[in-house]
Amino acid sequence: MSTSADDQGRAPPAHPRTAREADVSSERGAVPDSANPDVVLVGGGIMSATLAALIGVVAPQWSVTVFESGADVAGESSGPWNNAGTGHAALCELNYTPAGPDGRVDPAKAVTINEQFQVSRQFWSHLVREGMTGSPKSFVTPVPHLSFVTGEDGRAYMRARHEALGAQPLFEGLEYTEDAAQLAEWLPLMMAGRDPRQTVAATRSTAGTDVNFGALTRLMLSDAEGRGVPVHCNQRVQHLERDTDGRWIVTVRDTVTGERRTVRTRFVFVGAGGGALPLLQRAGIPEIAGFGGFPVSGRFLRTTSPELVSSHQAKVYGQAAVGAPPMSLPHLDLRLIDGDHSLMFGPYAGFSPKFLKAGSLFDLPRSVRPDNLGSMLGVARTELALTRYLIRELMQSGSDRHQTLTHFVPD
Repeated sequence: MSTSADDQGRAPPAHPRTAREADVSSERGAVPDSANPDVVLVGGGIMSATLAALIGVVAPQWSVTVFESGADVAGESSGPWNNAGTGHAALCELNYTPAGPDGRVDPAKAVTINEQFQVSRQFWSHLVREGMTGSPKSFVTPVPHLSFVTGEDGRAYMRARHEALGAQPLFEGLEYTEDAAQLAEWLPLMMAGRDPRQTVAATRSTAGTDVNFGALTRLMLSDAEGRGVPVHCNQRVQHLERDTDGRWIVTVRDTVTGERRTVRTRFVFVGAGGGALPLLQRAGIPEIAGFGGFPVSGRFLRTTSPELVSSHQAKVYGQAAVGAPPMSLPHLDLRLIDGDHSLMFGPYAGFSPKFLKAGSLFDLPRSVRPDNLGSMLGVARTELALTRYLIRELMQSGSDRHQTLTHFVPD
């Protein structure tokens, strides 16, 4: 979410850096290193990195400053082990193609998602061509994307999905099979030890990708630093306040020394992940009213066993359990991170009142306000199936999680 000093929604005008005067104050006096930037980016993750790269392309004359609360960038959701690395193009994610009451599948949402991902790929390609990120092999790798279902209902749905998507140019080459021998070739780890009487079906696209968003974040921010963009780590933005002249006063605390300072800017982009909610609440913008966070996280199993990894060279998404939210789609993913191959399976629901991995146990209680309490209680009241699902997930034992895994890997 972003906040701008321009009430008409336009970007701030560009100003040559040479014409800028220092407008930074500190508890210890003037600080000369961040002279009234045009743009402040809060958070050193993929969102801020992407915006920094975009500004570098379309408005390279703007001054930009990045503040990251951690000791390094890409340490939270953008970190490669804090997400599944799926290049979401709707090639395998079944929640983008729900079946209607008549069993038919509407491909519209999947097409939109795929189009959006193609835009991302085009932008990354531009950055590579311009020498802004180095080799694409360092952050994106071709990996087949498969959808996998069991049972007669699952097979009927998969047929309808394949028929709907196969007619779309963006999904050209999407393969379908319900043949066990073919599936054993595609997915040897998942088919080994499976009951031969079980009804199975799958689609496969060789256009899928595994994306290391942590590496991509670092590459884009490194390029931004090379263009003169300061990237300040161990700097936590504590408060945003709109000044009378329309600018934003950004209060920053050094997490090592405790020093506080303020920076004035025309445009603030809050790409702070779980840290965005409390910061925007303190900013007092009306758009944040009613928003809240829940103490639910996603947990994954991980292995680097060469035997297992060599038998599963794909990302495979299944169907969510009855009553489960769409984000709970189980998936078994090949990950390629810094040259190492591994597998991840999940997600399993976890519980934590922290909004960031390096957050506070008080993040949740401090975020509850009169304007969002009703919304949060309303979810518990109206989404009973989701509430029951989360409770069941949180009560799972290690053997229960293993049982869930055996639906994907029987042997």
